[in-house]
Amino acid sequence: MAEKEEIISVLRLINTDRIGPVKFYQLIEDFGSPDKAVTYLEKNAKQKPWSIENAKAEIEKANKLGINILIYSDKEYPQALQGDKNSPPVLYVKGDISTLNYEKAIAIVGGRSASITGRKTASKIAMDLTEEGVCVISGMARGIDTSAHKGAMYGLNKKGKTIAVLGTGIDIVYPPENKEVYEQIAKQGCVISEFLIGTKANTSNFPRRNRTVAALSGGVLVVEASNNSGSLITAQYGIDMKKVIFAVPGTPGESRTQGSNSLIKNGAILVESASDILPFLKGNKKAEQSNLEQYVQKNLVFENNDDNYIEHKNTPETLRDYLTVDGVHIDELIRLTGKTASEIAMDIIELELSGVAERRAGNKIALTGDK
Repeated sequence: MAEKEEIISVLRLINTDRIGPVKFYQLIEDFGSPDKAVTYLEKNAKQKPWSIENAKAEIEKANKLGINILIYSDKEYPQALQGDKNSPPVLYVKGDISTLNYEKAIAIVGGRSASITGRKTASKIAMDLTEEGVCVISGMARGIDTSAHKGAMYGLNKKGKTIAVLGTGIDIVYPPENKEVYEQIAKQGCVISEFLIGTKANTSNFPRRNRTVAALSGGVLVVEASNNSGSLITAQYGIDMKKVIFAVPGTPGESRTQGSNSLIKNGAILVESASDILPFLKGNKKAEQSNLEQYVQKNLVFENNDDNYIEHKNTPETLRDYLTVDGVHIDELIRLTGKTASEIAMDIIELELSGVAERRAGNKIALTGDK
C-alpha cells in the first residue's frame, strides 16, 4: 500500500471544498501527483486544502480501528474501479482486502421492505452464485441487501465472501440492527466506504454508495424494487456503465415489484435462479443491451430531504415507508421496523387518523388509494 505521506496528500486533496472525484483526477492529470496539486492549491487557490493535521488524525483513527486506507494508485485498489474518473480516490476497508479484486462479481440490490419470498429469493441466488465463485456485492441496507449478504456468507460451507459498500463512515453501522451482519461480513469478506470515519447517514451519500456498488460489479440484479426504490439508481448506474442488468419478476400490480418488473419490460434479463445469471458473468453468452440503453427511470433524482434514503427514523412516517397499496401484514411490519406490537398499533392509529393508511382483511395495513 501507499506510503503515509502519499495517503496524507490524497486525503488533503479529496477533502478540499468543491473537489470531488472528477476534479481530483483532473488535478492529478494537470500536476502529476496529489502532493503537487495540494501545493498548487495552497499557493494559488481560494479554497485551501484540507489540513495536514486533519489528514494525520484521520490516519490515526483508521489505525486504531484496524481500518486500511486504500488510495487510487494502490495495487490493492479494486481493478473494477480503476480508470473511472467518478471512482472514489480513497477507500476505507475493514476485512480482507483481497476480496476487492475478484474474478467475477454481481451486485444484488432491492427494496428495504421486501417480502419474505423476496428475501429468500435474494439469499438463495446469492448463496448459489457464491458456490460458483461469484462475489456478491450490496449496500447492507435492510431487506434485500442484507439477505443477499447473508446468503453469500452461507455459501461455501459458511465461508462465502461478500462486499458491503457503506453510505456512512466505515465505523458507522447503518442500519444499527445490522451490527452482527457488519462484523460477519468483515470477517468473511470486507466492508468498504469512501466517506471519512465518523460520517453519519446522509441522503446525499447513498447515490454515491450505489454508484460504487454498480461499478464494482459485472452485473446488477434487482429484487423487489418499487418505482421509487433507491435500488433503481444502482440499476441506472449499471445501465450507464454497460453492465448486464437482471431482475426477478414480481406479482403484476404489486407496488413493491413495479420497478423490477419495469426493468424486465425494458430489457433487463429475467431471473428465477442463479443459473439465469451465470452464463452472462462467465461470458458464454452476449447480453443484449440495446433495450437497456434506452431505459430511463424517471424516479432516479431525489432531493436531499427525500425519505427514500432515510432508513431508520423512529416516527410514524417511517411505518408509512414500509406500506404498499396492496397491504402489508402487521407481523411483517413488526419484523421490518423492529418495533413492538403496541408501538406498531399506535403508529397505525396515527396513520389512519391522518388518512394515510387503512386496515384490510387478513390483518393487513395498506396505503389509501390517494397516497
